Amino acid sequence: MVSCHHHRTRNRPRQLSVPSPGARHRPRRPGLHRFPVAAALLALVSVGIAPLAFTAPPAWSQSQILDSVKRNPGKAKQICAQLRQMNAEGVSYTSRKATRQIAQQEGLTPGDAEVLTTYVVGLHCPDVR
Repeated sequence: MVSCHHHRTRNRPRQLSVPSPGARHRPRRPGLHRFPVAAALLALVSVGIAPLAFTAPPAWSQSQILDSVKRNPGKAKQICAQLRQMNAEGVSYTSRKATRQIAQQEGLTPGDAEVLTTYVVGLHCPDVR
């Protein structure tokens, strides 16, 4: 008969650790001490600072950004031309430089500009790198 470790320990009662005689018993406290980020966010909310901490500059929703290019293919072609020029200069369309330039030009956040350029490249100029 072949025995495996799993079967030998499966029904064995769990051994409890016994504290040393001089150790104090500290009951487990449920709370946020294990989650410092959650505790910090809770503190911000309770003080009323959360709206200030999480306020971002006004940004379009991603669907609005993409719709603006869908409705205006000329805009997409213009962005493609810019990205091709950056490629000629050795700059990738995914670089920070390209993202910042498109963001400033279109009045977007860098994250929204990244979404826009990815969308434009995928649909209108897949040759851009």
